[in-house]
Amino acid sequence: MVGQQHIVRTLRNAIEMDRVAHAYLFAGPRGTGKTSMAKILAKSLNCERGPTVEPCKICESCRSIHDATSIDVIELDAASHRGIDDIREIRDKVALRPARGRRKVYIVDEAHMLTKEASNAVLKTLEEPPEHVVFILCTTEMQAMLPTIRSRCQRFVFFRPGLPELGTVLHRISEAEKIDIDPAAITLVARVANGSFRDAVSTLDQLATACDGRIGVADVRELLGATDGEALFRAIDRVADADAAGTLRLVAELVDGGADLGSLTSDLLGHLRAIFLCQQLGELPADIPATDDERARLLAQAERLDGVAVHRLVDMLRDVLDQVREGADPRLPLELALVRACRPEGDTSLAALEQRVARLERGGGTAPAAAPAKAAGPSSPPPAPAPPAEERRPAATAENWRELVLPEIGRRSPRLSALIKDASGIEIDREVVTVRFPASKAFSRQGAETEVNKRILAEALAATVGRPVEVRLDVAEGGEETAEPADAAPDAVPEDELLSQIKETFDAREIEEPLR
Repeated sequence: MVGQQHIVRTLRNAIEMDRVAHAYLFAGPRGTGKTSMAKILAKSLNCERGPTVEPCKICESCRSIHDATSIDVIELDAASHRGIDDIREIRDKVALRPARGRRKVYIVDEAHMLTKEASNAVLKTLEEPPEHVVFILCTTEMQAMLPTIRSRCQRFVFFRPGLPELGTVLHRISEAEKIDIDPAAITLVARVANGSFRDAVSTLDQLATACDGRIGVADVRELLGATDGEALFRAIDRVADADAAGTLRLVAELVDGGADLGSLTSDLLGHLRAIFLCQQLGELPADIPATDDERARLLAQAERLDGVAVHRLVDMLRDVLDQVREGADPRLPLELALVRACRPEGDTSLAALEQRVARLERGGGTAPAAAPAKAAGPSSPPPAPAPPAEERRPAATAENWRELVLPEIGRRSPRLSALIKDASGIEIDREVVTVRFPASKAFSRQGAETEVNKRILAEALAATVGRPVEVRLDVAEGGEETAEPADAAPDAVPEDELLSQIKETFDAREIEEPLR
């Protein structure tokens, strides 16, 4: 048994000390060895040389358990036998002693699929088990099991194997079965298996059938549509270099090579997750399937890319996958996502603004093209010196207030957007941004001045000016728009006109109450 050493150690001790429990619950992701471990435990208990931690595998009991023909080891698939009648049949036969072995072992696969009535019947059997019976319940969803069943079993959690464990199993099988396969191809198969022994072995078997000679990396990609890890590094390098044309040429190259763009998008998300973990943890976790060289390159890419760009590209690639699930061709959405990641200046979203600011702070931004120089006359003044870097921020004016800030406020809080849309403009004084309302909109200013609303305003404005700011709300004084005197009554509106306006605005209708 490769991996799961915590389970192997406990079961070995239980057999050697003759303290085998009457019920076990094996839980974990698919393909991690739950059913295989159950069969190994059954062999250990019923081997002619046992109970032993090293079953001989040659006696009648071991061979019949391996071939699934043993009358003392009963396997039940709860996905297809999930009813009360199936469990009643087990209860009727559980009292019978084993025919050949020492223990009668019931292996229930996908135990969480049992109906409530069937689960209660299993519970009754677990409460009063015969001494010669061992139940092994296997499930991929431990939380779906009844708490009363979980409490009566010894529980073991199976973890996904890492790349080294998967590679060990594949190497061992390829040597035993005389399969000629390149080590790099084994690494790719292990990566595609995504932590499942079963998927890795099935893929190796499929490759052995499909290929006549030595199995190489190209054979794995051709059969599974797997993305070459080098292509993922190249794609992210081009995003870090803001090379939009390079990303488009790379996509075209992969399409011409027969790559599955849906799989490419999924693999890019996995690659970005590794970069995200590097940025947050300062190192790559050990459970990430990557070679030493790939780990070094991931750390280097994590330093080149800013966190905002990673988050934004992840969001866009997730949108691409959603479109693929709906049946769309992934090429155009993927190309758009990569180009937008390279050129955030063409996007007016808050995430794009944050990426542009982060790029400027890292010194990786592309300077805008200079305007054509005019012919210098005799009285032309010398050019003004460039402002300091901290002052070269996106300008916050009345124009981009409405184009950039207001849409983001509306996305975060439609109510605040409705209150603040009539603000006359903003003023910036270093770390303070003043949002000014006309005198006639003093009520809107009062409604907008809450801690939550000011925080939303501060976040939207910070992305525009490029630094944290304090927000103040003010009312304009003087000018054409002045507050009306308190005693000034508005012009009277005829009742018919008022009713008409109410009906049109609120889609209302008149209701006449009956006379009483």
